[in-house]
Amino acid sequence: MRPHRLLWLAVSLFAAAFGVLSVLRHRAFGSGRFDLGNMTQAVWSTAQGDMLSVTDMHGEQISRLGSHFDPILVVLAPLWWLWPSPELLLVVQAAATALGAVPVYWLARAHLDGERPALALAVAYLLYPPVQWLTASDFHPVALACPLLLFAWWFLDERRLFPFALCAAVAMTAKEHVGLAVAGMGIWYAVRYRAPSTGLAIAGTAAAVALLAALVVVPHFAPAGSSAFESRYDDPALDGRDLAYLAALFLPLGLLPLAAPLALLAALPELGLNLLSSTITQTSVKTHYAATATPALLAATVYGVERVGTRAAYLVAAAALLGAILLGPVGRVDVDAGPHEAAARRALAAVPVDAPVSATNSLGAHLSARRRIFSFPILRDAEWVAVDTRRLTYLDSLRPARARAALAALRRAPDWRLVFAEDGILVFRRR
Repeated sequence: MRPHRLLWLAVSLFAAAFGVLSVLRHRAFGSGRFDLGNMTQAVWSTAQGDMLSVTDMHGEQISRLGSHFDPILVVLAPLWWLWPSPELLLVVQAAATALGAVPVYWLARAHLDGERPALALAVAYLLYPPVQWLTASDFHPVALACPLLLFAWWFLDERRLFPFALCAAVAMTAKEHVGLAVAGMGIWYAVRYRAPSTGLAIAGTAAAVALLAALVVVPHFAPAGSSAFESRYDDPALDGRDLAYLAALFLPLGLLPLAAPLALLAALPELGLNLLSSTITQTSVKTHYAATATPALLAATVYGVERVGTRAAYLVAAAALLGAILLGPVGRVDVDAGPHEAAARRALAAVPVDAPVSATNSLGAHLSARRRIFSFPILRDAEWVAVDTRRLTYLDSLRPARARAALAALRRAPDWRLVFAEDGILVFRRR
């Protein structure tokens, strides 16, 4: 079979396999109100005519733009009319991520000797642990930036500036810092093609968009007038965990990105944000936090293979396969749905689809297609409460006593009635 046909077969298999994996994980209550439910509510609200309205973790009704600049969610609203389910977001994410292999193949084919090494690098992208986890850890709009930036790399490498600008512009609607990755691409272009005016214009424009999104748009819509995520950088420091994170990013690519350091300029912004953050999940390949660094790492891998020799492409594919086995989500994501999950489904069926509800994190992922949903133990004007006593809510993962105390108080409250109790799943209704 010709390499380009094998490419589309690999893309299709990845999209199908990881689409099914993420959906099964969701049905097994492995997803959360944060983040799948949060994005579901934003898309549902937009489909109802209330643009990007969400309930934040403190119970306030805000625009999604007050948390992150990701208006790309708006384009999913028409699809919601056809398939009104959180599973829509998961399937779209898997399909979009899979398509990132196509520009990797095109870029490698243009720089390497033959289609087979290009196919090897495209497969390496699909095997790359951060790419696989991107589809298996809930839904995040920034995941859509990964394939868009890879298409942008291909067009920029070909010096086709208009389609590059189009892909880059759409990618920058996926999160506020994506423009910094595009700025790095502009610097790369200025040096590689000795086009300082064009490259610096790209870098300056993209950086301005990122700064505008982060420093103006998000604070404007945020209830406190500033991003809730700024506190992650109050005490920046590097430690051994950061070195392990870098190893998990570079070793599955055979360290070949290091052979093309200029292209890595586009990865530095996100890597810097992750390494300086005090949030542990930002230095883990099992999250979405490498979404905008991955395109630059893959582009640098292509250029690195070009420098050291075409045969290195097969080494990269082997390293990526080993990385997928040791670090990837297959076999590590829980997709088993037993009696506890069956009880959860019966409990959720008792909650009206339009009622304000307070829920723990795993249950909230299935209840977010409504105007008001609170993270337990926040009640506010909730008429229903759904609690999984076996799984903590997002807010209480580090303070379980708070959730237990709130649950005990709810049991005693005269204005709440327990209407469902099975296998640790509790549903209360306000009298």
